[in-house]
Amino acid sequence: MRRFVSPVALLCLLVMLLGSSCAINPVTGRRQLVLMSERQEISMGREYDPQLVAAFGKYDNEPLLNLIEEKGAEMGLISHRPGLEYHFRILDSPVINAFAVPGGYIYLTRGILAQFNNESEMIGVLGHEMGHITARHMVSRHAKQTMGQLLLIGGMIASEEFRPYAGYAMAGMQLVFLSFSRADEREADQLGVEYTSKIGYDARKMADFYQVLVKMNLASEHNGIPTFLSTHPDPGDRYNAVIRDAEKWQEKLDNSAWKVNRDSYLELLQGMVYGDDPRQGFTDGNIFYHPELEFEFPFPAGWRLENMPVQVRIAPQDGKALIVFTFAQGNTLEEAAEATLQQLDLNVLSRERTTVSGMPAIRVVSGQVQDGAADQGAETRILSFFIDDNGSYYVFHGVSARQDFDSFLPSFESTMAGFRKLTDPSRLNVQPERIRIVQALSSGTLADIFRSYDVKPDRMEEFAFLNNMELTDQVASGTLLKITGQ
Repeated sequence: MRRFVSPVALLCLLVMLLGSSCAINPVTGRRQLVLMSERQEISMGREYDPQLVAAFGKYDNEPLLNLIEEKGAEMGLISHRPGLEYHFRILDSPVINAFAVPGGYIYLTRGILAQFNNESEMIGVLGHEMGHITARHMVSRHAKQTMGQLLLIGGMIASEEFRPYAGYAMAGMQLVFLSFSRADEREADQLGVEYTSKIGYDARKMADFYQVLVKMNLASEHNGIPTFLSTHPDPGDRYNAVIRDAEKWQEKLDNSAWKVNRDSYLELLQGMVYGDDPRQGFTDGNIFYHPELEFEFPFPAGWRLENMPVQVRIAPQDGKALIVFTFAQGNTLEEAAEATLQQLDLNVLSRERTTVSGMPAIRVVSGQVQDGAADQGAETRILSFFIDDNGSYYVFHGVSARQDFDSFLPSFESTMAGFRKLTDPSRLNVQPERIRIVQALSSGTLADIFRSYDVKPDRMEEFAFLNNMELTDQVASGTLLKITGQ
């Protein structure tokens, strides 16, 4: 009798002959095509982690991080990969997002942590991301797609033509955000419910968070990081499925007291930065201000500015030029300039000493022919200004095609020569909004409670969303709620 051989088994045989491998999926127990061992997977995560943290910054909230690490470790031990060491980070981004990278690294933005309204919601999303890791979804998609659909956040710039120049300060970061299949998302939901329930939390609250996602505007990018909706689609379709899964596990485990921990979680949010943090840079008109580093510079009218922790990128709408502002590494200005020019493999055409607002500077014009260019029309020209701000070294790069360089040169020059120390107290002392946890002093509608705390009418809907409530909802006396202040 001829034995049936599955397509997966045949594929595994083929890739083994080619030097790759198949492995047993720790969740399903079935064969799974992979192109890396667990050791390689962990190494990948270890390589990506510092690059991601450098790109977006860590947010310091030790009590909240301690909770995440404690519950994450507990969840990891009952997961399908209990031997894997899990790592947890809070990123300093206002975007509502959570994601994982291979090898046990899980990231939650302060934006998503602010949006949770109880501990169980946070645990549910944590479990969902752990499910992607335990089921090796990222590793499997890496193998099947050969990295073909990966979004390289280090290289997202205004124009495809200048993609090689986007990641000056990111040291070649290749961290990816995967758009998972429906099957992967469904499995991660199931695993998240299972892990959440097994450590005693009410996984139905994970479904409540999907209600929040349904209310969100779909998938605009902010500060280079996709929203949770863009990487975790169809929250409406998954709400009922998560509820059913949670009820099944609650029947199976027969726990008499499922944890939610609303008030204790909200108290951990007291004082958390809400929205963009102007201390890390903001624009007013066509001026970029950085209160923390005490500098400012103008940028061309009509150009779009994107501020990230390690660089600022500015580009016109047609994408034919790019200005990058970032740090330059070195012990002296000359050393910083030389190291950067060598790293970027630039052909220096002119170089001169100058000053910018009284600070020592080096002005360099250079060129670079893109790989594979058939003619000089593909050559890129770059104007660079290296500036010594009392021992801190900064660099501007203005990039365009050679034939467009002269037309963009005045815009490049005005931006770079306009760099100066920030001295205006009103700009230096600007503070971010922070979450305030307040208590309803009497029963009434959510709108009534907001009015009692002098919430402005034009922000009531925003704060209702922050609490995952409607303004007409009845609120009992003593209920804790989130608003903001400084």
